[in-house]
Amino acid sequence: MKIGYALTGSFCTVSRSLEVLKDLAKKYETVPIVSDNIAKTDTRFGTAADTVRSLTEICGVPPITEIKDAEPLGPSNPLDLLIISPCTGNTLAKIANGITDTAVTMAAKAHLRCDRPLVIAIATNDALSQNLKNIAVLLSRKSVYFVPFGQDSPIKKPHSMISDFTLTEKTMEYALSGKQIQPLLI
Repeated sequence: MKIGYALTGSFCTVSRSLEVLKDLAKKYETVPIVSDNIAKTDTRFGTAADTVRSLTEICGVPPITEIKDAEPLGPSNPLDLLIISPCTGNTLAKIANGITDTAVTMAAKAHLRCDRPLVIAIATNDALSQNLKNIAVLLSRKSVYFVPFGQDSPIKKPHSMISDFTLTEKTMEYALSGKQIQPLLI
């Protein structure tokens, strides 16, 4: 099985996502994909170069960073499943509203136009505010599945939600059979 594994700029959760990817890449041919922010932004959580290097080492190929290179992941170079982990509120909103301006959003668009499963592991500070409507839109969309998520800091960040990345592979299994893993809210 060939999967795509895309990362977007929730920098504080990238290391957790990479741990999941290490396990998946041992079992599946894995195509890494990154947003512009992951590819180019250094933060207190690490440098862009280190993240790209880690992805290349884990997957055996460098990540797709350009829209033009992500477009063939639809009909001409299909993936069996695409995971976006972490998926920021920004990327979530773009996918929900059909905006394609990064390699990750293009990969999602190309993949979904073939009705293949897209698994989203959210990490967003506005899940229970501005992005709640985008979660609802994607929950009702064919071929979109969420890794179970819950509030990560209800007192300090009451609108923030994050997926339980350890449930990614289980979510994949359900998604491949056309089902949403439950419970969704944890």
